[in-house]
Amino acid sequence: MLLSDKDIRRNIKQKNIIIKPIPDFSTQLGPCSLDLRLGTNFRVFEYTVTPYIDIQKGVPSELTRPIKIPNNVPFTVQPGELVLASTAEWIELPDNIAARLEGRSSLGRIGIIVHATAQLIPPGWRGNLVLELSNIARLPVALYPGMRVCALSFEEMTSNAETPYYKNKMAKYVNQKGSVASKIDKKDLS
Repeated sequence: MLLSDKDIRRNIKQKNIIIKPIPDFSTQLGPCSLDLRLGTNFRVFEYTVTPYIDIQKGVPSELTRPIKIPNNVPFTVQPGELVLASTAEWIELPDNIAARLEGRSSLGRIGIIVHATAQLIPPGWRGNLVLELSNIARLPVALYPGMRVCALSFEEMTSNAETPYYKNKMAKYVNQKGSVASKIDKKDLS
């Protein structure tokens, strides 16, 4: 069941869903979603460092480079480029609520795609959300830290998850901060 604006606000105020910093409901809360803002941490790909990615041999650490952008300074996403970014907000979901990440239509209409595949945020999630930003337009697009960049909708599950994300031994991104690179080659982190 999708949570309404009233239920989202109530769950945040009761600290069932934790969002830090607390959102400005007047600008971030929609009828059935909560807008999240672009953070200041990005990861850019260094395409000249490695000729290809062989995930069985491991993702090279030098494949991406972190960049921190000051507030009010634009980060320009070039046409055809993929960059990793993160939300300004830290998210913690309870064991009985999952969330779905969606791009904003206004950004999609100028060619910015917010996520490649990572739409489902599992129950028990804790951390910043990493955004897989890409520009499918023919013109560069300047994005600003603090701007509303995506939306989360929340779904109440029929019962608590037996193994929420933070308890899953295979979970690779528990308590992630900023724009964390891919850990697809990491098998078991226990």
